[in-house]
Amino acid sequence: MNAHKEASGSAYFIDTKKLEVNTHTLAVVAENQPGVLARIIGLFAGRGYNIDSLTVSETEHEKHVSRFTIVTSGTAPVVAQIKAQLERMVLVHSVADLTLQGNFLARELAMVKVSGEGDKRVEALRLADAFRARVVDASTDSFVFELTGKPDKIDQFISLMVPLGLVEVSRTGVAAISRGLEAMKV
Repeated sequence: MNAHKEASGSAYFIDTKKLEVNTHTLAVVAENQPGVLARIIGLFAGRGYNIDSLTVSETEHEKHVSRFTIVTSGTAPVVAQIKAQLERMVLVHSVADLTLQGNFLARELAMVKVSGEGDKRVEALRLADAFRARVVDASTDSFVFELTGKPDKIDQFISLMVPLGLVEVSRTGVAAISRGLEAMKV
C-alpha cells in the first residue's frame, strides 16, 4: 500500500487539490461612511490576508452606498472565511465572490510612462498601437500611454515596455461587475 492511500484513510488527511491558492475578485456593497474602508482593510491586515487590488467608489449617491472591488488570493477555505467575515460587518450590505459566480467582467486602467529614442521609440509606439493604448502625453524623450483592459493584458504591455525604457506605471486597480440582468443587493 502506498503512502498516499494510507494517508487518505487518515482522519487528518488533507486533500492538497482543494488547498490550491487562487485569485478571487470580491464585490462588496457597503455604506459610504467614514471608517468603512479602514474596517475592511483592518479585517484583511488583522488576519494576514493580502489585497492585490482595491477599487472603491460611491455608486449610489442618494443611498450613500459604495462599491468595493477587492482582488485577493487564497485557498478556497480562506476566501470563504474572508467573505463570511465581510458579510458580518455591520455597514456591509452584500458580498459576492465574482470568481465563484464565474460570469463577470474585470477591467483596469493604467498609465505607462516610457522613455526612448530612435528604434526603441518606434517600437514602443508600434506595440502601443497593437494593444490599443492611447498616447496621452508625448515629449521628445518620453511618452505616457493610457491602456484599459484585463489586468493580464496590462501586465503583458508593461513587461514589453521594460526593455524599451519603462519609467513609471500608475494603475487604478480592478473594477469588476457580473454579467446579466441581476444586480447586487444594496
